[in-house]
Amino acid sequence: MGKYIPGVLVTVILAIIATYISSLQIVKETVNFSPLIIAILLGVIIGNIVKFPETFKPGLIFSLKKILRIAIVFLGFRLTFQNVADVGIEGLILDTFMLVSTFLLGVWIARRFFGLDPQISYLVASGSSICGASAVLATAPIVKAEMHHAAMAVATVTIFGTIAMFIYPIVYKAGLTLGFDDITYGLWTGATVHEVAQVVAAGFAVSEDAGNTATIAKLTRVMMLAPLLIALSYFLARKQATHGTGVALRDIPIPYFVFGFIAMVGVNSMNVIPSGIVHYINVIDGFLLTVAMAAMGIETNINKIKGVGMKPIYVALIIFAYLFFVGMIATKVIHAMFG
Repeated sequence: MGKYIPGVLVTVILAIIATYISSLQIVKETVNFSPLIIAILLGVIIGNIVKFPETFKPGLIFSLKKILRIAIVFLGFRLTFQNVADVGIEGLILDTFMLVSTFLLGVWIARRFFGLDPQISYLVASGSSICGASAVLATAPIVKAEMHHAAMAVATVTIFGTIAMFIYPIVYKAGLTLGFDDITYGLWTGATVHEVAQVVAAGFAVSEDAGNTATIAKLTRVMMLAPLLIALSYFLARKQATHGTGVALRDIPIPYFVFGFIAMVGVNSMNVIPSGIVHYINVIDGFLLTVAMAAMGIETNINKIKGVGMKPIYVALIIFAYLFFVGMIATKVIHAMFG
């Protein structure tokens, strides 16, 4: 284990610094970035200024892959199957429609109109359609993406998720949301805004009812990360199969950590672990995700990001517009059908 210590130590230190910076009042009142975003920014800066010796490489890769998978498994403690029941059939249908349509549209636009690599197309689409940076991190190993692709995808969901966090409450309070009430606004917000933290901010900026509904709708959407990754793994395996002969189960790069995620949701749903302990599990898990983000930043070559250019930003902008406008219409229609 000694070979992992130098690299892991660097990512842990950066994660601690990022957590501290995100807790500063001036940061909360201005950009309100999560530790995950700050960690990747710090990692990119440090990784492109400092040339780390090869002895650091094993620990950095360990943080990026092993710690990341552990963190994704324990993300399950943020959810319960009761969350799905709370949003009801209306919220479940809305979440499913927006997730699937956004993901497919994002990949299609990125490939068809902007000629982006499949890997970054999948990452931008998953980050926008599910849960921001966490979805990008979870999807990256499935599609075998390079780190500069993942970093660029995280940047896009950060930019437009932050914009959404401020715009949604303003639009709602201005009466421009097709006659929504606080509950309907919460469903719309939870089904379309990128990060969990951004959903919470946009929801509770309106009211407690809006905030609670938005959070539950968003957590239900996060739970759909597992089936999406499994479906994506199967699709990629089928795509690589020769002459359409099909693909055996053993050929599918099944993301087994996803089943751990589902298992933790199940454990959390049974209320067998005291809420105080669950809180600390979530705090530790958030820190582990931050460590993985720091490693991603360090492993990101900024010159490669420049090579990608502005195309991922344009794709993310189109997806943002789709989430905003089509999400509003879909919320109205589905609420009329099931509300």
